[in-house]
Amino acid sequence: MADSTAKTRSGKASESEVPIGPTGRPYQGFPTPPKLDGHGPARIIALCNQKGGVGKTTTTINLAAALAGYGRKVLAVDFDPQGALSAGLGIQTHEIPTIYDLLLDGKRDPYDVVVHSRVENLDVIPANIDLSAAEVHLVNEVAREQTLSRALRKVSADYDVVLIDCQPSLGLLTVNALTASHGVVIPLECEFFALRGVAMLIETIDKVRDRLNPTIALDGVLATMYDSRTLHSREVLERVVDAFGDDVLETVIGRTVKFPDASVSGMPITEFAPEHAAAQAYLRLARELVARGAVA
Repeated sequence: MADSTAKTRSGKASESEVPIGPTGRPYQGFPTPPKLDGHGPARIIALCNQKGGVGKTTTTINLAAALAGYGRKVLAVDFDPQGALSAGLGIQTHEIPTIYDLLLDGKRDPYDVVVHSRVENLDVIPANIDLSAAEVHLVNEVAREQTLSRALRKVSADYDVVLIDCQPSLGLLTVNALTASHGVVIPLECEFFALRGVAMLIETIDKVRDRLNPTIALDGVLATMYDSRTLHSREVLERVVDAFGDDVLETVIGRTVKFPDASVSGMPITEFAPEHAAAQAYLRLARELVARGAVA
């Protein structure tokens, strides 16, 4: 969208000179987050969408790295049996304890499962295919929806933010993540069919709020895989803004081949290609969430 640069006769900038962002609203700059005097207790955020391939894991990895770069102590929880977050941060999960072990043994010290990543200030609780069996084991447990919450309670004092990468479903694991979380970020691909399932996700969040976690908040809807060159992307983003209003984050994540390249390298985009527009977008997302109060 072209930006007007017209000025009034007085020489002052007119409203039309204000740059307009992809969301159709005036572009906002977000300040660099201030340094923290100390760390913790963490605010826990679930990154959730029951549709796969929307950039959820990519967002968890790169938002975590961006926040870590701003001095926040971050714990990223891989809560997807595919283990893509763990792999994307270069963590081999074959012979180490994972989130699955933590869920099944309530007495286990969660620090036995925490792995330090290559990124300063960023730790990970990894996952692998074993996690796919967790729902079967949890289904008969008392207070089964609070299993993850109980585990994270033991470590949250040492971090500023915990990011949970949810699996693409609305099953018991995702309900555990929502029950444990203070907020939710919904990555939403700028594609028409991606819109259709969001209502079901919002309904699930509302049910969790009513029955299990009354304080959970929607921290934002994040438009991902946006391509400003296509009418389809622009129209979908316009619909998202119409539907969710101010809950739509100003930061928009574009589509780029750099993301899979970074994943193969086991590095976040902020380290793999720090000057790339995608890296800058995730740094902006981190600043926006701090500015919104979703992260300290």
